[in-house]
Amino acid sequence: MKTAVFTGVGQIQLEEYDIPEVEPDKVLIKVDACAICTWEQRVYKGIKQVEFPFIGGHETVGHIIAMGDRVDKVHWQLHDRVALGVTLACNNCYQCKSGNEQNCEYFNHSKQLEGLPHKGMGGLSSHLLVHPANLFKYKNISVEEATVTEPVSCVLHSVETADVQFGDVVVVIGCGIMGLLHVLLATRKGAVVIVSDTDEKRTALALKMGAAYAVNPKREDLAERVKAITDGLKAQVVFDTTPISAVVEEARKCLANNGRLVLYSAFYPDTPISFSPDWLHKSAVKVLGTANSNARDFVKATRMLSYGIIDVKPFISEVYPVHDIKAAFESACKGDKFRVVVKF
Repeated sequence: MKTAVFTGVGQIQLEEYDIPEVEPDKVLIKVDACAICTWEQRVYKGIKQVEFPFIGGHETVGHIIAMGDRVDKVHWQLHDRVALGVTLACNNCYQCKSGNEQNCEYFNHSKQLEGLPHKGMGGLSSHLLVHPANLFKYKNISVEEATVTEPVSCVLHSVETADVQFGDVVVVIGCGIMGLLHVLLATRKGAVVIVSDTDEKRTALALKMGAAYAVNPKREDLAERVKAITDGLKAQVVFDTTPISAVVEEARKCLANNGRLVLYSAFYPDTPISFSPDWLHKSAVKVLGTANSNARDFVKATRMLSYGIIDVKPFISEVYPVHDIKAAFESACKGDKFRVVVKF
């Protein structure tokens, strides 16, 4: 099998290994495509520290080519098209057993997955040995579109964490792929969405996707604009999808009393911020974190994509064959794409 292996900062190469043998309770997946997430880009650029050699890739889709004897043949068949998810949770800790795999106490991007020659998430491999519990069927869309299942599942978890209600005013800060997915899902929850970004091409796309208002924070004060739009009330929900700690202060100023501030992104660098405890006390706001997704989120995400509830085609910026893996990463790391997809 072909595997794209990080061998150092700025170094990735294709290596050949034996295809893993099918075990009784596992299925063998032929990977069709894997999108390059910001996480892998940070590994490539040396921002995220891992132990090399390392196999990245977690926005992965494929189809079943072999099944073990103990796999349920009623539910699973050869050639089923599947998205892979929740492979990094331990499935044994309190959080996992409570249905919160996204907050697994032993969540590990660098675990050694069965059938792979090196540590890592493994999606940038042509074949994967997977337990059926980590597979989610999809249909009616291309493999490129299906690679967005994992991001959709994470954003779905974020929107549900915020408990967005019909008629809520929702502010989305940042119009990268994650911010725009928040726009798509929040509008389908009946929210009035205000987006904020300095890239006006991306805010224009957000408006096409259903946002009601767009703000360029370089030109106008976001909190004052939100206050004006809402007749002084401000927003019930604010999603900060940026990795910049300083933006959190701007985000909190947009919140109405009893509002919810969701910190969606990982922060690089992780610079501490301060809150007034009296503000928290008097305004009764909630500051929430969200990361990753669970099986429930993946089920919902695959259904939404399969039935066309949201259209993710605009997020497929480029597609590369796996033998051009180096070029794919160089392009993805320019920062001007939504998703670069690698096809096997």
